Amino acid sequence: MEAANPSDFAKLTGLEFLQAMIDGKYPKPSIGRTLGFTLVSVSPGEAVFEMAVGPHLLNPLGSVHGGVALTLIDSAAGCAVHTELPAGTGYTTIETKVNFVRPISADSGVLRATGRVLNLGRQIASAEAHIFSDQDKLLAHGTSTLFIMARR
Repeated sequence: MEAANPSDFAKLTGLEFLQAMIDGKYPKPSIGRTLGFTLVSVSPGEAVFEMAVGPHLLNPLGSVHGGVALTLIDSAAGCAVHTELPAGTGYTTIETKVNFVRPISADSGVLRATGRVLNLGRQIASAEAHIFSDQDKLLAHGTSTLFIMARR
């Protein structure tokens, strides 16, 4: 199975669905498999991802492509918001902004991205995420604005 069936997550809150995915009851999203990151924990208003970086993610200048960090921040922030949503409610990103603090290299080890909800409105949510190296150095941080798609 490549993706969860929409009827499956229509029955579960966002937190329940993401925890079931961590527990292996639903497949991990293909973007995570492609880039090599995975959701490792969720709690109300928070989502944590881990990712091992390597030479397969480098840009022409030899550092990890900035789009990798942006994708990780977008995922952590979005899933943090998802943990607060009722069953059958979805979301999509309106905007993500990233600040790169340090270069991410192929030997940066395992990155940890933590997303947290800043505000959850009826239609718009905002969240932040931080990426740390395995030496607990801040590598990047950012914010996402997300559109909440109510149940139909």
